Amino acid sequence: MASSTPVIIVPGWRDSGPGHWQTLWADRLPGARRVRQDDWITPSRAAWVRTLGETIEAAGAPVVLVAHSLGCMAVVHLPADLRDRIQGALLVAPADPERRAVLSDFAPAPCERLPYRSILVASSNDPFCPIRLAGAYARSWGSEFVRLQDAGHINVESGHGEWPLGLALLQSLAGDLALGQAATPHPVSSTQE
Repeated sequence: MASSTPVIIVPGWRDSGPGHWQTLWADRLPGARRVRQDDWITPSRAAWVRTLGETIEAAGAPVVLVAHSLGCMAVVHLPADLRDRIQGALLVAPADPERRAVLSDFAPAPCERLPYRSILVASSNDPFCPIRLAGAYARSWGSEFVRLQDAGHINVESGHGEWPLGLALLQSLAGDLALGQAATPHPVSSTQE
């Protein structure tokens, strides 16, 4: 069954490699689109937001975004005219662009409330964003906050391949939309990001 609302996968810095839940979902969710940045290593906010915006516009309908790490920052930096095309967003393990010089173009993070429903998932021991900062992001963006205990950066390295909890959160976010059922489960790859 095809999804009535396009799902757009928004990877973070250095992309989401083989075995990452975003990669698995992009392959398994009917009609899912994945944002492909020109430069995954030295990200430019203007370029990343432009590419994300083009992907949203190409979808031609209200979309649900599934962002990880720096992808979350690209989402919250979208201009108002593109935010109107978003039905909801799952924001997972947001980055702290002030912690790494290579990500500083995304700082400061916007503080205004998002005009659509969003769920922010963060871990108590994420090495790239302290849980208190993730909670502050959730409050300022008006996101529902899901705190995971000792889940790292919620990626392959921290043991999150298929990540069924994340898929359940996406289905919760999408409400009664037909997101489609995963076909045959893929084995979790041992490849690290």
